[in-house]
Amino acid sequence: MSPSVVIAVRHGESEANLAYRLAGDTPLVYERGDDEVTLTEQGRAQAAALGRLLAALPGGEAPELVWCSPYLRALDTWRIAQDVWGVRPLPVTVDERLRDQEMGEFARYNPVAAEERFPGERARREAEGAWAYRPPGGESLADVVGRLRDLLADLRRRAAGRRVLIVAHDSVVLGLRHVIAGDPDARLAAVLEFAPVLNASVSVWRTGGERFELVRFNDVAHLTP
Repeated sequence: MSPSVVIAVRHGESEANLAYRLAGDTPLVYERGDDEVTLTEQGRAQAAALGRLLAALPGGEAPELVWCSPYLRALDTWRIAQDVWGVRPLPVTVDERLRDQEMGEFARYNPVAAEERFPGERARREAEGAWAYRPPGGESLADVVGRLRDLLADLRRRAAGRRVLIVAHDSVVLGLRHVIAGDPDARLAAVLEFAPVLNASVSVWRTGGERFELVRFNDVAHLTP
């Protein structure tokens, strides 16, 4: 059996998301480690909106278990959402396999700064394909998909018949879409058509047995007052 429902959420807006957006085409080096990045005020408001969405779900649709990335921005998103929801604490599994795509030597650079420091990497990325390309010392989206396949196998065993909330990152939500669909890796590039996965967006899959049905993807309607 599989989980009866999988709800995947990207964390709220982070300080790094904001800094990169404000930098635009200006090179930026972000000093904080990826796992230490916290939420902005907007990100905290988005997490609170997620909590209100969860509180509005009927009892038979609300999550029963939580799997969360170990990164601070994901943990804070869940903490705020749970506080606003007001539910008794749910069982939470903090799982390394839900961490964001590791960017290796690019980790502290926005794209403009990375291109300045690694001028040959753009051509290599274009040659290999965005889904297969690994930044120096980092991971490809295909690598993320590999760890998510292992995670989904665990969920089938440990959360069979349960409603599961996953709080993680854009690369994880994209990877889950590919893994849950059961598509071959030869089609992994197609999932990039669904990027970007928005901050605090909600994606939902349901199953009555072995096969999941996608209910909605990258939904941010709950963020609109």
